[in-house]
Amino acid sequence: MFVDGSLVVPLKRRRHSYIDPMEVESAKAKLAAAKEKYGREIRVFETSGCSSSPTAVSSSEEPDEFYEFTAEDYYRLLATKKEDKFLKTRKIREAEEAARRSKFTKAVTRVRFPDNHTLEVNFHPSETMQSLVDFLKKVVAQPDIPFYLYTTPPKKLIKDMSQDFYTAGFIPGAIVYFSYDLPKGTDVAATNSGPFLQEDIMSLKGLEVIAERPEALQSVPEPVAVIPPPTAQEPKPAEKKAVKPKWLKM
Repeated sequence: MFVDGSLVVPLKRRRHSYIDPMEVESAKAKLAAAKEKYGREIRVFETSGCSSSPTAVSSSEEPDEFYEFTAEDYYRLLATKKEDKFLKTRKIREAEEAARRSKFTKAVTRVRFPDNHTLEVNFHPSETMQSLVDFLKKVVAQPDIPFYLYTTPPKKLIKDMSQDFYTAGFIPGAIVYFSYDLPKGTDVAATNSGPFLQEDIMSLKGLEVIAERPEALQSVPEPVAVIPPPTAQEPKPAEKKAVKPKWLKM
């Protein structure tokens, strides 16, 4: 018996979350509008461990002692330097530095806020820290309240606004922390109770995930399994019955 090779057995459909193509186009349009308005690509997302309690938000920042630079940190940094720069001429060092700079075209900077939201913005390595501060003043919800930026660990305030991103070590990317510079006696919980970013910036939250989809996903069937026909076995030739010749006498 032979099986027709065209017989197929369909398998179960693969389940995908459906994304409306209109939703994808809407996300792209919002991101493009924000880029045109602020002159930069903006992404907003939420980090893990978000807390809705204002008290928890205000106390989310670690104490300064947590970020102290220890002797162990110092010697570990020294151990990573395998190249003795003093053995090279100034001209060679400058050429190598220029070559390293030319490899980077952007500095991806992520600013984390006490409410566990992160703002991602791209800068050119030659831009200064003042560019970052000026941009944040345009997007924060309370631009009239003074603020400061810092990196960790160890906790280091960003004070030199004339320093460019490359010199600051923000290449190819860096994480910067935002905090209000409030005087003593200020109600910190009340200041941190609202969102840190403006409403139009917060509306961009999660849109890059939708916009970066190559196409709207739908329920797509899996490839069908084709049952190959079994190999036909040729019938064995019938065995001939031995015939005793007439001349043979037993």
